[in-house]
Amino acid sequence: MSVNKAILVGNLGADPEMRQTNSGQAVCNLRIATTHRTKTGDRWEPATEWHNVVCFGRTAENVGQYCTKGKQVYIEGRIQTRKWKDRDGNERRSTEVVAHEVKFLGSRQDDQPSHQSAAPGYGGRDPANDTGRPQPSTRQPFVDEGIPF
Repeated sequence: MSVNKAILVGNLGADPEMRQTNSGQAVCNLRIATTHRTKTGDRWEPATEWHNVVCFGRTAENVGQYCTKGKQVYIEGRIQTRKWKDRDGNERRSTEVVAHEVKFLGSRQDDQPSHQSAAPGYGGRDPANDTGRPQPSTRQPFVDEGIPF
C-alpha cells in the first residue's frame, strides 16, 4: 500500500493564475507560503517554504474568483512531479501539489467567506454530506523554547 497525500495551511504569495485547457476546463495555479521556526544557535527564527499548487474545474474557478494574494488557505491533495523539455531542449522538472480540496481560511473581516470550501462536497460542513472529519486548525503548534534541538 502507498499513500500520496499533502496538506498545507499557508498564504497565497501572489494572486491565483487562471487559464483553461484546450477542452475548456478551468486550471488555477497558486504559490503558497508556509512558515515554520528553526533554531539557529540559541534563537528561533522563522523559515518560509514555497509550494506550487494546481487545481482544476469548479475548485479552480472558485479559487480564482475568491482568493487574492495574502489569503490564508487550507490545501489537501497529492504530490506530483512533471517532466518536460524547455525551448532549448533542456529537460526540466517541477513538483507541485494537485489540490482536490481548497478551503478559504481567515475571518469575515477579509471580505471573503470564512472557512468556505472551494468545491461543493470537498470538506464543507454540509450536513447532508458531512464526513465527520475535523476541520483543520489554524492555530500555531506549541513550540517549547527550552527544547535543545
